[in-house]
Amino acid sequence: MNDTTVTLVGNVATAVEYRETATGGIARFRFAVTARRWDREKGLWSDGPTSFYTVSAWRSLGANLAASVSVGEPLVVHGRLRVREDERDGQRKTFVDVAALAVGHDLSRGTAAFRRAARTEPKPGPEMVPAPERDPWAEAAADAAAESATRLVTVP
Repeated sequence: MNDTTVTLVGNVATAVEYRETATGGIARFRFAVTARRWDREKGLWSDGPTSFYTVSAWRSLGANLAASVSVGEPLVVHGRLRVREDERDGQRKTFVDVAALAVGHDLSRGTAAFRRAARTEPKPGPEMVPAPERDPWAEAAADAAAESATRLVTVP
């Protein structure tokens, strides 16, 4: 599939909302990206227009985001871009979403301390069943190997 991936550098605009779903947790927040330009006439940096994106992150990335990120913090977000149109209040509006693949603090603007999250074993569900006591494929492969070894040893 040809997804459009983007890397955005900006600031967290809203609190991270996290909720559990049947397929795993999801975190969502709004992300503001403001272009900065050098104004030669004034000799100063000036802010350009601000673009807002809705960022969503699933499973462990979402849980780690909710535990690590606050409003106003500078982030780097890498993910799949999706542009959609919707009609609200009789007006057509365009929304830009990013399904995050990776998120981190922007270390050009501060420091961070990384803490590895404890891994938890996934709970067996309908799609996950415990492995059988014996593996018929492994047994068949072992039998075939033993049979071929016997043929090689016994020469009439």
